[in-house]
Amino acid sequence: MRIVFMGTPDFAVPTLQALVDAAHEVACVYTQPPRPGGRRGREVTPSPVHKLAERLGIEVRHPTSLKPADEHARFAALNADIAVVAAYGLILPQAILDAPRHGCLNVHASILPRWRGAAPIHRAIMAGDPVTGVTIMQMEAGLDTGPMLATARTPVEDKTTGELTAELAELGAQLMVGTLIDLDALHPIAQDDAEAVHAPKIDKAEARIDWTKPAADIERLVRGLAPFPGAWFELDGERVKLLRAEIVDGNGAAGDVLDERLAIACGEGAIRPVKLQRAGKPAMDLETFLRGNTVAAGTRLG
Repeated sequence: MRIVFMGTPDFAVPTLQALVDAAHEVACVYTQPPRPGGRRGREVTPSPVHKLAERLGIEVRHPTSLKPADEHARFAALNADIAVVAAYGLILPQAILDAPRHGCLNVHASILPRWRGAAPIHRAIMAGDPVTGVTIMQMEAGLDTGPMLATARTPVEDKTTGELTAELAELGAQLMVGTLIDLDALHPIAQDDAEAVHAPKIDKAEARIDWTKPAADIERLVRGLAPFPGAWFELDGERVKLLRAEIVDGNGAAGDVLDERLAIACGEGAIRPVKLQRAGKPAMDLETFLRGNTVAAGTRLG
């Protein structure tokens, strides 16, 4: 098929590669414009999809908006059979949705209609979902409301958002390739709006750990926000990210350190950090952290 691919982050990279490996003709790639990045945040950096498309010799376009009529005309002129979308980052106007002969298919990182929106992987982990997955959806004007063509599931277990994102990216890539093979035989299934759950973008305020919450909730928050933006607490006025934690036995006032190995009392139960990161420092395991930071039992964390 002649395909226009639309995607931006690492999550979208396996799908683009899989389409090329399956001998589809990717006529053009749409992605978000290069942004400031790099170690100091000043280097203008192309998106992961942009970088792969250039290595593959595919034309790359990165408009800041798809609303102008001239963008509609440029897109339609590609004469695509279908558009494949994976975490692109721009709303597609109706003129874009209608241009390809078979419309636009989206790789969405949840089992729809649960977790429609910007942060489905984070939300699934934070909510304690035992299973999540990917859905191939026919796109329409609503937010992740279109009919579903295929789904694939995987257990959440104790994965972080980073780990689960990588797994779902590969799962979604293979599911999309299979969907395109069987496209004419598939029957789209309408979503049940009554079962829809929204997955809003992570707000900065959510990342600060509330020690009055149960240990199980905090452990899921830690995994759900790892590696980015990272759940955090204050120790002696310094912000420390908690990237992995385990639930342990212990009781005390919420936020109090219970022993010399940094068990921390929660509203119910306790957790112990497994992986932490001080501001401006690389992530480290608990033993390494404690060698440079003596934290006495009874210390109250912010």
